[in-house]
Amino acid sequence: MHKKKILIVSRSFYPENTPRSFRTTELAKEFCRQGHEVTVYTIKDEKEHPPLEKEFGMVIKSIGQLKFKPIDINAKNKLLYLFKRGLSRLLLMFAEYPNIELMFMVKRALKNENGYDLLISIAVPHPVHWGVAWARTKKNPIAKTWVADCGDGYMLELAHDTFKKLFYFKYLEKWFCRKADYISIPNISLKGNYYPEFWNKIVDIPQGFVFEEVQVKNPVVNNPVPTFAFAGIFMRTTRNPSQLLDFLISTNRDFRFIVYTRTADLLLPYMAVLKDKLEIRNFIKREVLIKELSTFDFLINIGYDPSNHIPSKLIDYYLSGRPVLSQETNEVNKKVVEEFLDGNYSNGFKFVDMDRFRIENVCRKFLALP
Repeated sequence: MHKKKILIVSRSFYPENTPRSFRTTELAKEFCRQGHEVTVYTIKDEKEHPPLEKEFGMVIKSIGQLKFKPIDINAKNKLLYLFKRGLSRLLLMFAEYPNIELMFMVKRALKNENGYDLLISIAVPHPVHWGVAWARTKKNPIAKTWVADCGDGYMLELAHDTFKKLFYFKYLEKWFCRKADYISIPNISLKGNYYPEFWNKIVDIPQGFVFEEVQVKNPVVNNPVPTFAFAGIFMRTTRNPSQLLDFLISTNRDFRFIVYTRTADLLLPYMAVLKDKLEIRNFIKREVLIKELSTFDFLINIGYDPSNHIPSKLIDYYLSGRPVLSQETNEVNKKVVEEFLDGNYSNGFKFVDMDRFRIENVCRKFLALP
């Protein structure tokens, strides 16, 4: 294989515990394993990143340090809380604050970079793409091929945000889409989150993982009551656990529901009713999480349609080796939930064609782009 010079630009990188961080980190490591010359631009951690550079032979450069701070909405006074929350929302809506700073940081960082075969910019946040578009000119294209990798859409994406973006941001989105050679998304069914005029640039490249990195010896699960878990974030409109919890309460059965999340507000009304049946835990390192997930009877997926979109959370579920109960946000399949509580997992989600998520295959898809 011809050795390529690859540049990756991302706001998120190891050791951050987010899907975009996993995306960036695993791509960089695998490209290095395959013998390519890899440079990563991110917010450099002078303690954590040098050992990674030495181990894999990559170069990690800094786009600088963020100066724009998110609005801290925590406040004991309810009026102050509402004011700060409203201010945070307005700044995000009108100016993409605080992420807009990344556009200027990326443009400045890339001004002297050139001669790469492949440039991959990773969003969210989308200002990373805007900064690359600003830095990439006809005189200095930086790389022969630029792939703008999008976990989510921007203007047309409402699954993660109930507020539409203001109209003038469409010019920034269309600007970067025109300049990018390709727009990579995790599943081609999601292309409706992008303007149709750019559909010819869209390629399907899923999240990639090293399956062998997490070795789970399937333990004998012998919990005294049905014990199940969810890992991820909740959203009021698209990934809401309320109907499932309401049904679980109505069954009047013993169970334990363990939730790993940073968005526990939708669970709080249920804490007093469910008491020790519902336990909220914070996010933990991915490899530790997978091993913990392997000890539960089954796992819960809410909101995602796994037949169209398998997020990184479901890959972790797959690696844990446990059955998966998949439910819509607004429609609980009561019969299947009862089956799972009885230990009958025959109607659980079926994983197929999982090799497409192997990181070596994901990297080959990037490298195959002309």
